[in-house]
Amino acid sequence: MTQLALVIDLNVCVGCHACVTSCKEWNTSGAAGPMSDDRPYGKDPTGTFFNRVQTFEIGQFPNTETVHFPKSCLHCEDAPCVPVCPTGASHKRELDGIVLVDYDKCIGCKYCSWACPYGARELDEHQKVMKKCTLCVDRIYDEALPERERKPACVMACPTSARLYGDVHDPDSEVSVAIRERGGYALMPEWGTKPANHYLPRQKAHVRIHEDELVRADNPLKKERKKPMPDKDSPSLDDVTSW
Repeated sequence: MTQLALVIDLNVCVGCHACVTSCKEWNTSGAAGPMSDDRPYGKDPTGTFFNRVQTFEIGQFPNTETVHFPKSCLHCEDAPCVPVCPTGASHKRELDGIVLVDYDKCIGCKYCSWACPYGARELDEHQKVMKKCTLCVDRIYDEALPERERKPACVMACPTSARLYGDVHDPDSEVSVAIRERGGYALMPEWGTKPANHYLPRQKAHVRIHEDELVRADNPLKKERKKPMPDKDSPSLDDVTSW
């Protein structure tokens, strides 16, 4: 069985939110939209997102590091959101393993959000239905698009290629090779949900900087200060010109 998924490289994600904005743009205008935004530039903004990036600091000051952690539906192979849905709105496709929500059947009861241990479900306050990442199912099968563009919008937009996409059940796929060779892992395996999405771990990079490298050699302020400074009684530009 094919299982499409994302593999996210935490080592090169820079938290630019290109994945968030491209996801919002594509899905707002697509079959999964609209994705509402209330007070986006005002107090207490709220809205619906399929993909979010959480940024936090780890370590002890001053030796801290910034971690950017993209998060969306993980398209679990044993998705707990599916059996709890009383109307069958949440379902997992046999074709490709993508977990979707049928808005026509969803009654917004939130059972799926309570069952999901990853917090990947969101209630659309306007449509009163549960929404989540569709893996851009309306894009990846769109034959009107060039084949190279039949990927989720977030993958296409990532400037650092931190997001890979493919069949994690195909041992020769790009995502399977990355998981196998670079220590890819799934979130919270103790829940037994078998998330299809995986993450590639951050790798420590040690850079030793010598003290003299911290001083900018071509500092323009230093160059200017080498010139004789004018006396406070010297005429200014206003004194010698007739504007």
